[in-house]
Amino acid sequence: MAKRLDKLEQNFLDTIKENNLINKGDVIVVGVSGGPDSITLLTCLNKYKDYLGIKLICAHINHLIRKDSTEDEQFVENVCEKMGIKCYVKRAEVEKIAKEQKKGTEEVGRKIRYDFFNEVAEKENANKIAIAHNMNDNAETMLLNIVRGSGLTGLEGIQAQEYGKYIRPLINCTREDIEEYCSKNNLQPRIDSTNKENIYRRNIIRNKILPEIKELNPNIVQSLSNLSKIVKVQNTHIKNEVENIYNKIGSPSLGKIELDLPEFQKLDLSVQQNLILYTISKALGSARNIEKVNVDDIIKMCKRNVGNKYIYPNKNLKILIENKKIIFIPLP
Repeated sequence: MAKRLDKLEQNFLDTIKENNLINKGDVIVVGVSGGPDSITLLTCLNKYKDYLGIKLICAHINHLIRKDSTEDEQFVENVCEKMGIKCYVKRAEVEKIAKEQKKGTEEVGRKIRYDFFNEVAEKENANKIAIAHNMNDNAETMLLNIVRGSGLTGLEGIQAQEYGKYIRPLINCTREDIEEYCSKNNLQPRIDSTNKENIYRRNIIRNKILPEIKELNPNIVQSLSNLSKIVKVQNTHIKNEVENIYNKIGSPSLGKIELDLPEFQKLDLSVQQNLILYTISKALGSARNIEKVNVDDIIKMCKRNVGNKYIYPNKNLKILIENKKIIFIPLP
């Protein structure tokens, strides 16, 4: 009788197959913090690397926030040495950089991580970057987006694949499954003590809000995961429709994007909202942190077309109306 696969490993392999995350010959950079999620991801990828036909490279960021962060760094290097995986390490004073840039620590930390992963990928000619997000992370992200006031895009949460490059083979595994897997396999991952400090918004969601919601629905994490997949399908359809409209009434040029105002005003409100977000994504590379109130203000400006005819939804973008055009100008 064939040996039955571990539940988490089966989930991991099913997610890869169902979402076509990995193809033979892929070179994959694995983001590894040393915590349960990333150590589980690295362990599974390493265990099945011959079966999947892949090459692995590890990338570790030391944020220098905790006193024991250097121990995390050493732990990851030791794990990679035992597995025979090349490991790249970068140290970055995230809190200091965040203060200098007057940005949130989480935001800056995320950018530094992804920039480093991409740097390693380019150096190693890797075509995929594996991130250890799990189903609980997805639920937390969706709730954070709801609190922020984001639209349908925010309800997509964290998907198994993004931009064809970032892959998340553990996205259908719960945090409990991962912790159980670590225990069964004696992986002894590092534990980030700051995860219990409710000074970050995500930790408040994780430690206070989600447990309260679980009192009403014990399966809330799975329910939100299901919702994110449904919304993704719907948003893909909407995006295709909006893209067709953008190609008809949009005019990208050096340093700006223009939309035909009279044609824009003929569109249904839902299409206008999505077209604005799509155009901002084209202008800035992402509509992250653009909230409903920003979109509403832009639509009001377009509807009135009188008085004050420019708006700054954030410090990176100016939108103005001129000569029957809605003009989106990225700012330096």
